[in-house]
Amino acid sequence: MSIRGKVFRFQDNVNTDEIIPARYLNTSEASELAAFVMEDIRPGFGKREDIKDGIFVAGENFGCGSSREHAPLAIKTAGISCIIARSFARIFLRNAINIGLPIVELKDTSGFDEKDRVEICLEAGTVFNHTKNRGLRFPPYPEFLQEIIDAGGWLKYAQKGK
Repeated sequence: MSIRGKVFRFQDNVNTDEIIPARYLNTSEASELAAFVMEDIRPGFGKREDIKDGIFVAGENFGCGSSREHAPLAIKTAGISCIIARSFARIFLRNAINIGLPIVELKDTSGFDEKDRVEICLEAGTVFNHTKNRGLRFPPYPEFLQEIIDAGGWLKYAQKGK
């Protein structure tokens, strides 16, 4: 399965309060949270039409801060199909996989710019930047993680009886 989309570029240390500001946590409704994703970094971002199937590319320590599950949920529900970063905060990484949001760690994310078109294959461990005609490799997803992502998250995977 390939994930294709347009890059939305972010910096190092994007924290969960920036992903979904605390003032919007008076709901756990995913669609309401999605409307305010990245609101403090890019006002109105979650309401843009062009983010569907987008791909976040960031630097180090993406998802640092609190352990709230709202952050990856807001990202996924807003239509972002994958996050590429140099590193992820551990709890964010687990929360993302648990809800079926693919994430990719790449040692160098500096070769991606806003609006680049990329294609990711989790099974093969490849990222191809079509805009720059450049391919990169990462450790492929283990089969069980791919099954969790394919199922739409840990709960759906468990309900299938795996």
